[in-house]
Amino acid sequence: MLLTLTVLWGSAFTLTKVAVSGLPAALVVAGRLYVAAMLLIPVALALRHRPRTTPRLWMFMVLIAVFGYALPFSLVSWGQRFIESGVAGILMAVMPLATLGLAHWLIPGERITRYRIGGFLSGFSGVVVLMGPSAWHALMNGETQILPMLAVLAGAISYAVSSILARLRPRSDARFTAAATISIAAVLMTPSALSGVESVAVLEIARSELIAVGLLGIFSTALAAIVYFRLVTVAGPAFVSQLNYLIPLWAVGSGIFFLHERPEPNHLYALALILGGILITQLEHLRR
Repeated sequence: MLLTLTVLWGSAFTLTKVAVSGLPAALVVAGRLYVAAMLLIPVALALRHRPRTTPRLWMFMVLIAVFGYALPFSLVSWGQRFIESGVAGILMAVMPLATLGLAHWLIPGERITRYRIGGFLSGFSGVVVLMGPSAWHALMNGETQILPMLAVLAGAISYAVSSILARLRPRSDARFTAAATISIAAVLMTPSALSGVESVAVLEIARSELIAVGLLGIFSTALAAIVYFRLVTVAGPAFVSQLNYLIPLWAVGSGIFFLHERPEPNHLYALALILGGILITQLEHLRR
């Protein structure tokens, strides 16, 4: 299940790159969310024991829908119109490091330690190396590549906020929560998606782009949510945290094999620094 989830989430970068090559980012995001919602809602309705919902639970669901789906999907999809899928995958590896920082302030018992500080420094160094010494020069000259990279990085931080919200939310069935949050996110993305339809010539949409959106919704969104919650229940969150090592590697590899992307040397150095930062944070658990 761990390997399956790695493929499902890691392949999302390649599929998104294909989809946004001919479709507006908002339309891609809304499309994958609606496909996933249509699959997950029947699953939620089939539950024998419905969770007791409260206004506080619904508030958390709305926030998770924004920070876990609508906002990061939009930022990453837009960013991938200008950067390679492998670069996006490397940037997303910053998410667990950002989660540690937020948890220090928001979750009792999650304190910053020397291992976590070392992980932050290594991960931040990786982002700097990935963007390269010419990044700020390009920004000053009006070049656009730095802005898409910052958008993907903001998407990673948004995912970190969502993970904190998921830990703080009132207890509820995982399948019901997944269906509810994805459905809310789909509704939130509808206005921007409809505005994007006007700029798209229906007859010019390639079949590969539509297939990519469908695969994103079925596998990288709906099925991934089911596998994730099942894996957490069976193996626990510590085991699932190994995804932080595997997803960036798969994202880079799939970009090379399927989209013929060629990572620059600084991309590989950045990947090593970011994954090294995650490894440093895990040493704390190994020494206990």
